[in-house]
Amino acid sequence: MKAAWYEKQGAARDVLVVGEMDDPQPRAGEVRIRVVFSGVNPGDVKKREDAFGVGMPYPRVIPHSDGSGTVDAVGEGVSRGWVGRRVWCFGAQSYRPFGTAAQYTVVPLGLVVPLPEGVPLEQGACLGIPGITAHRAVHVAGSVKGQTVLVQGGAGAVGACAVQLAHRAGARVIATCRAESDKQIASRAGADEVLLTGEDLAERIRALAPDGVHHIVEVAFGANIKTDTAILPQGGSIATYATNTPMPETPVWQLVFVNARLFFVGSDDVPEEAKIDASRALNHALEAGWLGFDIGEIVPLEQIARAHELVEHPAKPGRVIVAIT
Repeated sequence: MKAAWYEKQGAARDVLVVGEMDDPQPRAGEVRIRVVFSGVNPGDVKKREDAFGVGMPYPRVIPHSDGSGTVDAVGEGVSRGWVGRRVWCFGAQSYRPFGTAAQYTVVPLGLVVPLPEGVPLEQGACLGIPGITAHRAVHVAGSVKGQTVLVQGGAGAVGACAVQLAHRAGARVIATCRAESDKQIASRAGADEVLLTGEDLAERIRALAPDGVHHIVEVAFGANIKTDTAILPQGGSIATYATNTPMPETPVWQLVFVNARLFFVGSDDVPEEAKIDASRALNHALEAGWLGFDIGEIVPLEQIARAHELVEHPAKPGRVIVAIT
């Protein structure tokens, strides 16, 4: 099979190789997917460049955890009814060496989800990491039905998905974004109100939610924690999945006084039942008419280094996916 891989970490053009590998074979409980599109997430880029300082977990890594395609083989114990089904997958390169940047990927059946009829395979490649992260960030503190939810960064991949999922769960959703041009993305995802970040943001949110914001989905914990703290009511909650700085200052006493609840969400380690709930919710949203993620670039596998660079330095809004030929 044709595949992309790296055997050392570093800059995309220095370490990513495209070549031929043996076709993988599914073992018991696994399926093989003929990959059509492979999603590129910031986490894939960070692993490749060793941003977390953990080194090479395997001698060779085929990157990317998310992808879409058609099941073409199954291992022992898996119904042959899966063969020929259009699917999306997640976690292909989570604690595993070989992800979706290849013509074939083999994953446990639990990481495979049928793609709803009429939903393009391009969308399927975008769902995994951002969708599971968004769902967990919205629901980790409990039901949001009838509550006010703030999504910081509501035009990003996780943020826009969180807006949609919170909206579908019955919340009133306030979203923030950094540019006027991003407001339409958050509104289209289902936000009731969209605010630009900047001066007096806490006061502007309070004007919309005088009793406070019950739950916050946070993209930049360090940058926004003071604003978040200022708008939480008693027992309010924050779920953060990213931070602009790894060691942020935190207003502990103010959070103590409102009995705030803090949750830190990493998609790889979300409980299995939460991943199942997320995959169902994402499919239900698509079946109900959600158009999914904006796709900014589709890059051929031979140019995978460029795809990684586009995630590092976006040329336009939207997801970057790799087309496998």
